[in-house]
Amino acid sequence: MITRENVLVTGGGGFLGKAIIKKLLKNGNYVKSFSRNYYPELKDIGVSQIQGDISHANAVKKACKNIDVVYHVAAKTGIWGNFSNYFKVNVLGTTNVIKSCLNNKVARLVYTSSPSVVFDGNDLKGINESASYPRKYYAHYPKTKAMAEKLVKNAGYKDLKTIILRPHLIWGPGDNHLFPRIIKKASKLKILGNRKNFVDTIYIDNAADAHILANHSLKKNPLLSGNIYFISQDEPILLWDMIDKFLNIAGFPSVKGSVPAWTAWFMGFLFEFLFFLLKLEQEPPMTRFLAKELTTSHWFDISKAKKDLGYSPDISTKEGLYRLKKWFKSQSNKNNF
Repeated sequence: MITRENVLVTGGGGFLGKAIIKKLLKNGNYVKSFSRNYYPELKDIGVSQIQGDISHANAVKKACKNIDVVYHVAAKTGIWGNFSNYFKVNVLGTTNVIKSCLNNKVARLVYTSSPSVVFDGNDLKGINESASYPRKYYAHYPKTKAMAEKLVKNAGYKDLKTIILRPHLIWGPGDNHLFPRIIKKASKLKILGNRKNFVDTIYIDNAADAHILANHSLKKNPLLSGNIYFISQDEPILLWDMIDKFLNIAGFPSVKGSVPAWTAWFMGFLFEFLFFLLKLEQEPPMTRFLAKELTTSHWFDISKAKKDLGYSPDISTKEGLYRLKKWFKSQSNKNNF
């Protein structure tokens, strides 16, 4: 029997946050969303919304009042920008969430991290949670997410029950980041590297399920507190095959032409130097982090999540792609793409 709880989801208006909220509501929970913006769709499904800045301690403290569990999903993503902006949201924001949970006696915190926190620019093939943090990061996002992850982990060993999840490349209906980004660049895409790099992905519903399972598992077994888990489709796929599948769904041909990995990295270095020198705020066409991300393998051993959380991807990649195609067609009919 599932006990109904008072739940706060930070970043509830985002792709993953919204998916988590819908599943929480289905289970009969009372849900509040904390985001900078107001989302009519959340209002339509009966979610109470609190607008505020995650970096403002008082706003977060107020949002956590009378809450049983917090799903901290909000983050500043991307591969370019000022370190201070990433630190403000990802590190200071997470610090505020942890302190607010402690001050309000929130029972549990489920934190959404990223596998990029252990990415050192080399292949990651079947690694597990014992992988160490790299000495150097090629972007501010993974660096600040690693800093935040450590804070949540340490809190979980002390006065707050926490679990950390590392979903990789979330996609599916409603995707407002990965899928649209690929479609937008369809005509300019080139294969980087040798096209032999495998990656893990995770379908949106599976990612949301893992978060719900994490809370239930932590509630049943508090000794899991502080643990970190990779979650995925458990089905590594060639990165450029997956990109082709996304393109084909949108009616575009598969990627043609290729660029050597070293050339992509050098282009990334040059673009970063020029954009920094000219103080350009927009994202460069290529960065060192992106070049490494698109030319290396990164897939993970999720046996720990299976064992401790009872996680398994209910929606297969094949079924997920079918659902994505159906959704894309409906959005195209509405001229949303």
